[in-house]
Amino acid sequence: MQLRTVRLDHPDARKLNDRVQLEYTERYGDPDLTEMDPAQFDPPAGLYLIAYDPDGTPLATGGWRAQDHSPEGYRDGDAELKRMYVVPEARGRGLARRLLTVLEESAREAGRARMVLETGTKQPEAIALYTSCGYLPTAKFGYYRCEPNSRCFAKPLTVPAGVPDGGGPAAVLRHTAGARPAAEGR
Repeated sequence: MQLRTVRLDHPDARKLNDRVQLEYTERYGDPDLTEMDPAQFDPPAGLYLIAYDPDGTPLATGGWRAQDHSPEGYRDGDAELKRMYVVPEARGRGLARRLLTVLEESAREAGRARMVLETGTKQPEAIALYTSCGYLPTAKFGYYRCEPNSRCFAKPLTVPAGVPDGGGPAAVLRHTAGARPAAEGR
């Protein structure tokens, strides 16, 4: 797998976005209506990646964009994960996990405090991936924050002062002001 940094409006990114939007429509009845400007993913305030196979076929995509305190529930220092997607024929190869690791490291290097993401109950495989990578439920944020099928997760990218070594994601989230796990439902 080869990872390439591209813009959100790159032809391969648009092609993969079209595929994920079809999948959202199949699962939820509508595409994702979250507004996204390609410039939001430009370094150093974000990053957008595509994973290619050795023949140059795009297989997976994902990005993050900086978010700070807003009425939509973001907090200062957030890096919002967006458009994580692996084409069905390439699933099960660990591509999403590898992309996620690179995106987290990039956001950490950019000084972001935590990675946040929103997914839905009709994507159990996504929820399983994120929770297995240390993401915990968090207060809802973003465009779908009032939807009952939406689930939001967060993972600290830095360890705040006062958290014991080895405290793990749960200890860090408990220590971080306002980072309480959300109650069931949105």
